[in-house]
Amino acid sequence: MAAAVVLRPLCRLCRVVLFLSQFYILSGGESTDIPPYVMKCPSNGLCSRLPADCIDCKTNFSCVYGKPVTFDCTVKPSVTCVDPDFKSQKSFVLNMTCRFCWQLPEADYECVSSSNCRAVSCPRQRYATNCTVRDHIHCLGNRTFLKMVYCNWTGGYKWSTALALSITLGGFGADRFYLGQWREGLGKLFSFGGLGIWTLIDVLLIGVGYVGPADGSLYI
Repeated sequence: MAAAVVLRPLCRLCRVVLFLSQFYILSGGESTDIPPYVMKCPSNGLCSRLPADCIDCKTNFSCVYGKPVTFDCTVKPSVTCVDPDFKSQKSFVLNMTCRFCWQLPEADYECVSSSNCRAVSCPRQRYATNCTVRDHIHCLGNRTFLKMVYCNWTGGYKWSTALALSITLGGFGADRFYLGQWREGLGKLFSFGGLGIWTLIDVLLIGVGYVGPADGSLYI
């Protein structure tokens, strides 16, 4: 009976302590934040294969452009990786090619596209945009940079459809209507394709890609 009297206050005290500890964690007293770069870092993979956002390297900007170079690197906090023998490691040597990020080939970075320029023009138009290097590509300098790229967006017009309409219904301006060129389409319609001459010329111009969509986009 005496033991029960002693245990009851002790159980209440344990409940209070448990409640206070949960409240402390939920209120942010214990930090559970995960660095945002960790989401890009595969766990227990090879350190040399980690994305650039997961490591810190001592780079040497005086290396010879285009030549192989090695840099000493360490993994960032909360990132786990292994060596070729599957042993955990924090420091490793990274092999790469000496070149700045803006010097990479186009396949190694992604750029913000724009539809405010004419892709079909002579000379071909270019525009300035921000480009970002892909995660697993390593290079020197800023991984996001400004670059002049050619206008290459598309409005969904098919070259094969435009050419087929030009051959079959070009005399009625169907090809120009399809490309969004309403004035030229009406001109061809009321002139019966320029008595056939305009129709023949349009077949050649669309065939070689000289005549494109009115919005200045590329064919698909």
